[in-house]
Amino acid sequence: MTSRSRRHRRTKIIATVGPACSTPEMLAQLAEAGADVFRLNFSHGTHADHAERIEMIRALEHRIGRPIGILADVQGPKLRLGQFQGGRVQLQAGQEFQLDLNPAPGDRRRVNLPHPEIISAAGIGTTLLLDDGKLRLRVLRKRGDHLLTEVMNGGILSDRKGVNVPDVVLPIPALTEKDRYDLDFVLDRGIDYIGLSFVQRPEDVVETKEIAAGRALVMIKLEKPQALTNLDAVLDASDAVMVARGDLGVELPPEEIPIAQKRIIRAAQLRGMPVVVATQMLESMVTSPAPTRAEASDVATAVYDSADAVMLSAESAAGQYPREAVNMMDRIVARVERDEDWQRGIDQKRPDPEHSSPDAIARAAWQVAHTIDAKAIVAFTSSGASALRVARERPHCPVIGLTPSLQTARRLAVVWGVHAVVVTDEVFSMTEAVTLSMRVARQEGFAKPGEEIVVVAGVPFGQSGTTNALRVAKLMS
Repeated sequence: MTSRSRRHRRTKIIATVGPACSTPEMLAQLAEAGADVFRLNFSHGTHADHAERIEMIRALEHRIGRPIGILADVQGPKLRLGQFQGGRVQLQAGQEFQLDLNPAPGDRRRVNLPHPEIISAAGIGTTLLLDDGKLRLRVLRKRGDHLLTEVMNGGILSDRKGVNVPDVVLPIPALTEKDRYDLDFVLDRGIDYIGLSFVQRPEDVVETKEIAAGRALVMIKLEKPQALTNLDAVLDASDAVMVARGDLGVELPPEEIPIAQKRIIRAAQLRGMPVVVATQMLESMVTSPAPTRAEASDVATAVYDSADAVMLSAESAAGQYPREAVNMMDRIVARVERDEDWQRGIDQKRPDPEHSSPDAIARAAWQVAHTIDAKAIVAFTSSGASALRVARERPHCPVIGLTPSLQTARRLAVVWGVHAVVVTDEVFSMTEAVTLSMRVARQEGFAKPGEEIVVVAGVPFGQSGTTNALRVAKLMS
């Protein structure tokens, strides 16, 4: 299998699959419009729904001849209130309101909180946010079976609204029984990334990686302030990261979100780890054929910040204009990447190489390619590590990731600037590698006769993680 559909941009696009695009025709339209990776949201839909979507995506992949990544996003723990006698109540600022373990329907004085771990972890003064932060409570008194709170910000509160507790680390695992059931179902169906919600500690990631057992990589969703406190340790345990600004925006003040986004992107890039910016990027396109100016600027900011990918959620899954949303994101990304300031900013943010041979080769590849105006850097990669190292340098030319593994090619679909191609030719020497690289670069439309490419590989071939050789090659007619 080879790749025949070249993108003329470096930043990748993830589109969430849902009712609005769950046909072969619509998925093909989204891929044509610019989607590189498809996300399956296990907060919605049945296993039968997701199985059918995976089959459609893989059929599309085979038809277009380009590796497509699949991200299976598990729901994680959802903390919710119980129900009210009339379905809703009005809470006033300054009144007292009790959250307790009593399952009886609530009223304007109390409601069930079926999460004893929250009651146990909270303390006097702890803040609780209800309904995506629309209502704010502060704990006045704590007992074994309830919390007495003061309503700081009031409003209408209805059945089963969500609860966020930004002040404390909750003794709740990132994986629920539902998540385990979903992972057991999906891991053997050829997915590439697991989206892990509610990460607070490195241990949350380690457990999921043990369950995955190499069948998929773990992309953590940073949506808890506690994860930011442990950012280095959490990232070191992960394979990829998503800036999930929905829940993060509930638990952090709005003015902190842009700063957190830049910090996460920078920390991920230092590690050569794929980083995705998500949530509300083109939200108005759920019901409108065009985004707001602020949304266009939001997508552009993520591209200027050097994120590997930007993501659509409801816009493609349930919106009225899924294809238009993907196409708009593609247009914004492509326009930003033609801006001189974008390239200048990328160069200024390039991290120092680590003290290793593979990183030294990756940095040299960038320098040589820049000096000779190479049309591509070709990275031979079994696991994807070599391509990731070269992508970390954010070179001015595209990166062609040549791999014998379809699984690796799919995983590289989310990585900045990497055009993954599956090759079946066995290579035993650097000379053979250069010959194959020139052929692929020409076939895929990256270079013409007389133009130069840079080739990086590991010698001896077939050993993962041994990138130690660099060669410049000029395509012959």
